[in-house]
Amino acid sequence: MPSLKVTAQDVARAAGVSQPTVSRVFTPGNKVSKGMEEKVRAAADALGYRPNTLARSLITGQSMTIGLIVAYLDNPFYTEALERLSLTLKERGYNIMIFMAANQAADVDHVVNDLLSHQVDGIIMASVSTSSALTERLLDEGVPLILFNRGHANAQLSSVTSANFDGGHRVAEFLLAGGHGRIAHISGWQGASTGLDRAEGFMAGLKAAGQKPLAMVDGLFSRKAAAEAARTLFAQDTTPDAIFVGNDHMAFAVLEVLRGELGLSVPGDVSVVGYDDVAMAAWPSFELTTVRQPANRMVEAVVNQLIDQIEGRANGPKQIEINGPLILRSSAHVPEGWS
Repeated sequence: MPSLKVTAQDVARAAGVSQPTVSRVFTPGNKVSKGMEEKVRAAADALGYRPNTLARSLITGQSMTIGLIVAYLDNPFYTEALERLSLTLKERGYNIMIFMAANQAADVDHVVNDLLSHQVDGIIMASVSTSSALTERLLDEGVPLILFNRGHANAQLSSVTSANFDGGHRVAEFLLAGGHGRIAHISGWQGASTGLDRAEGFMAGLKAAGQKPLAMVDGLFSRKAAAEAARTLFAQDTTPDAIFVGNDHMAFAVLEVLRGELGLSVPGDVSVVGYDDVAMAAWPSFELTTVRQPANRMVEAVVNQLIDQIEGRANGPKQIEINGPLILRSSAHVPEGWS
């Protein structure tokens, strides 16, 4: 015979409290005294009680679940950010549901439909684009949406990014200060705001000093494309003495080509700068100078904005840019006075 299901009323009787008190203990965000919480949870553990999240969602109208859409996880920045997002949302009482989508509007629209059928309380889009029709639909239905590490021209959408233009500008200043005169850029995908903004900031930095890039190549946020771009650049008569790569994921491939295939000294023959400062950037085999995307602050801003929207505290959409420092390591010549 199957065992009878333990209910909140059973826990309340065992703990000597009311059933609403048990509900408050197991409802994220509710305030209960530490002593009362310990008493209720001890009774629940002894009885083997598990709260019925489905029933709670029917009562409250909230699933306590956030949908996350990502295009790819090859870039280690997103795997690191995903871990932070999951832990931060868990601390706030929310679970995360991850969906993969090709970076095409039709595929993203299909995935969003799936998420909506799961009754998610809000959606985070990371590294994907969204169509105007989908944006309007979500706004009309009142489903909170925030873009992570991707901007959008629609001012009605909230987003959190690093200060990509400023970061690219800072790299140009750094490389020029180091005496480099043949600077190439292997950019992130120019169809994405992140790749475009970093490239535009870099170009503006060079222009302010009366300089132009030796070459501009769209690396598509792809290791393979970045590696091939590096081979092409160094097959020319005039080769770069510095390369700014649009993210660390591509920069690692460029370093492997320069050192492993071409036998070049980095930074003796060529300086390399990336963007993201993922954990691998500090590995001795890379020692990559790079602009840090402050993932902790970006995740905190995303979660705060999204939950404010869900709980009705938001005062309109916000587009937040967060500055990160240039992290100096051995892959680039460090100009005198830079620290």
